[in-house]
Amino acid sequence: MEQLSLGQYSLVYNSFSFVTATMAAATVFLFLSRSQIASHYKTAVTVAGIVTMIAMYHYFRIFNSWDQAYSVVNGVATATGHPFNDAYRYVDWLLTVPLLVTELILVMRLSGNEGTKKASRLAILAVIMVLFGYPGEISNVSSTRWLWWSLSMIPFLIIQFELFVGLRSSIALQPDSVRGMVSSARYITVVTWLFYPIVFILPMIGLTGANAVVGVQVGYSVADVLAKAAFGLFIYNIALKKTHSDVEASHPLSPDALVAL
Repeated sequence: MEQLSLGQYSLVYNSFSFVTATMAAATVFLFLSRSQIASHYKTAVTVAGIVTMIAMYHYFRIFNSWDQAYSVVNGVATATGHPFNDAYRYVDWLLTVPLLVTELILVMRLSGNEGTKKASRLAILAVIMVLFGYPGEISNVSSTRWLWWSLSMIPFLIIQFELFVGLRSSIALQPDSVRGMVSSARYITVVTWLFYPIVFILPMIGLTGANAVVGVQVGYSVADVLAKAAFGLFIYNIALKKTHSDVEASHPLSPDALVAL
């Protein structure tokens, strides 16, 4: 482990604390808000809550591991000899990333087996992507990191292609009130997911030593907040709007039916 200044250590420490609290708050909100969502879309919101709950647990473990890995003396954070277990992050991704790619599919409520097939395909690709990334993440050899980064980018790009091209016709069938939001969710996925491969290559493009440690840990923390908590809340808003649209369509003369939901 690299020796860190107090400021560098605290930045990572506080980012882990912030993410843990954010995931906890998002989990509570998503599960408590399921009562406002029609049964057709509750699964999507439930999955979003499961994602943030898993992330909350793993960030708690990451936070504790970071605390044990360093001892702060005279304004300098020195390694204690207890290894920082960064594998928690990949275990988290192995569970949450396949669920993340299915949230949008679920809230779209595709007809027949189309949704199940697309969700399963994307989930498998997500697992492959995470598995390919881990050998590079734990390597200190630049060529090895580039190799596994390149391999993990193959399923990454396929997933993005599926979201933009494969779902285009399905998005056109969404209700007018949410079509724009569903389409925007694809862009949100791309933008938030791009943080991960960019953060991954920071140590390979000139960021070294303590700066690399801080950049990677803080970068991944920001990416997780956006891709899990923020995206989960966006999925919730789509589900809520679709719920309202369904009620208005079935009870056009009874706006009070929204309250009854």
